[in-house]
Amino acid sequence: MSDLGAPSELEASQRAAQELQNRFVSDNLRRIFLLIYRIVQNVADAQDLTQEAFIKALQRQEQLKDAEKAAHWLSRIASNTAIDFLRRSGRVNFCEIDSLVEPLSEPSESPEQAVLRSEHRAYLEEGLTFLTERERTALLLRDVEGLGADEVAEQMNCSKATVRSHIANARIKFRRYMERSRRQSGRKK
Repeated sequence: MSDLGAPSELEASQRAAQELQNRFVSDNLRRIFLLIYRIVQNVADAQDLTQEAFIKALQRQEQLKDAEKAAHWLSRIASNTAIDFLRRSGRVNFCEIDSLVEPLSEPSESPEQAVLRSEHRAYLEEGLTFLTERERTALLLRDVEGLGADEVAEQMNCSKATVRSHIANARIKFRRYMERSRRQSGRKK
């Protein structure tokens, strides 16, 4: 503080930087948690890895050259963190979808819409369980996060051809899952 009790420029700058970091975390927390959860399939691990990903990102924030690419940059850090965890642990953990805490719904969403959205999400999450770890990771990085095949290959430490194969197999399995589900729901009627 300066002689007059007013905050110094340095203190004001530090406060502004802290507010930017807090906003960055709050704006991306849910998305990054869901990305990591879809890869590791365990809520507790996803929570720990989400925290680890944000710590890595904030420690390396000076490496970010284009602020408009911050979300993509953070997604890469998060997916790499999750993939590294799976490599280290040598296993995949599963948890019941029901144990995943539902996010608060939008105020404009009716209870019926919330139920339908929850059922739809559970249906998609169940479909992901039929995929291998590598198929699920490749599919999520490519189709959910929108990464290119080159970037997915780099993150998964494999060739582009392998990534394409994983994605093709994942889509076939997912399509079969959806067809089986439709046939089963048609029989119930």
